[in-house]
Amino acid sequence: MPTRHVAVIGTGYVGLTTGACLASLGHTVVCADADPHKVERLREARVDILEPDLPETVRDALEAGRLEFTGDTAAAVAEAEVVFLCLPTPMGAGGAADLAAVEAVAGEIRDILRPDCVVVNKSTVPVGTCERVAALLGRADVTVVSNPEFLREGRAVHDFLHPDRIVIGSADRAAARRVADLYAALDAPLVLTDPASAELTKYAANFFLAMKLSFANNLATLCERFGADIADVTEGIGRDPRIGSAFLRPGPGWGGSCLPKDTHALLTVCDRSGVDFPLLSATIETNVAHQRRLVERVAAACGRGEDGSLHGVRLALYGLTFKAGTSDLRDSPALAVARLLRERGAELTGYDPALSQERPDLSDLVKLVADPVRAAEGAAACLVLTEWPELRDLDWAAIAARMSGHEVHDFRNLLDADLLARAGLSRRGIGSPAAPARVA
Repeated sequence: MPTRHVAVIGTGYVGLTTGACLASLGHTVVCADADPHKVERLREARVDILEPDLPETVRDALEAGRLEFTGDTAAAVAEAEVVFLCLPTPMGAGGAADLAAVEAVAGEIRDILRPDCVVVNKSTVPVGTCERVAALLGRADVTVVSNPEFLREGRAVHDFLHPDRIVIGSADRAAARRVADLYAALDAPLVLTDPASAELTKYAANFFLAMKLSFANNLATLCERFGADIADVTEGIGRDPRIGSAFLRPGPGWGGSCLPKDTHALLTVCDRSGVDFPLLSATIETNVAHQRRLVERVAAACGRGEDGSLHGVRLALYGLTFKAGTSDLRDSPALAVARLLRERGAELTGYDPALSQERPDLSDLVKLVADPVRAAEGAAACLVLTEWPELRDLDWAAIAARMSGHEVHDFRNLLDADLLARAGLSRRGIGSPAAPARVA
């Protein structure tokens, strides 16, 4: 495998994982970031992202002399054979992807790139962005390639080093092969295609995953209506290899750093191109409606008066990050549910294993505490919103003693109903009958 000199612009989840893992494969990598504080910490192998194996991968690559960090983008790309753009593409006005960061960096590096350099769009970008970046660069001697990432937070390093596919889109097959060579040490199917197909593949994958989750949540509602068990139903259909079991677990809706912005961006692309895609619209609408349904359920159980007002009702929230294994709060479904509860007047106390009490951005929404038992003080009900495994082992008897009510709304189907019952709590999951408390 040829060793390449690689530059990675951006050190978020994707950029830092890409840089550290490419260095672990033997390449020489320089990662650039505009945040000088982050650069200094990364030079000391201090990784602020909660991501398994990433701190060790960064440290090992630094010690091996194959990875370095800089705040000087020009210096990072000057000698690079391949430059990865791993920049944020947040949801912009009207749901479209905001490409401001990508376009700004393209203009910044345009005159610095060495001849025959390959620029790789690793960020999730709309169809046509390869052409857009190529036009901004204005360099006939530089090729722009699409190489979307398929990394799961909490498993990013594993997914990079054990990919189920590597997608590379370019009209220049020689340039595509140069990018493919970076991954030569990995045993994974290689999909070589055109830029538009590669860009659309990423959006299509995230849309399909969101669709499966919306389907599972709607199916859970149907199970509740007929007294069926969602766990048995999803096992029954998930064993069909045409369907598969992944992303069929119901929950408080889908969110995170990718699915919401990518589904909205794809919907915007459809609208602008005149393509009617009602399944995509329904997937997004179903997610919002599901979260409102869960809040209505809590209001029906704990609310006051005929309108189910939650004014003055204390609720304990267990889990606030968008998924277990990460400290990421971006578009967290737990926070989406929390906001709906606050709109109804509920007073919220939250506990999350990945969060400290010092989160000013959450202070108007939920009071964070470091003690899960303290979170339940005076609570009419507890809500499990993130699938942290350690929540199963909490002292639920002590929690029950602090509560004013006795219900646990397990929106992740995580907890053992018998264990809660022995603590005097009744568990209500999603897609299954409520389990009553045992009265001594």
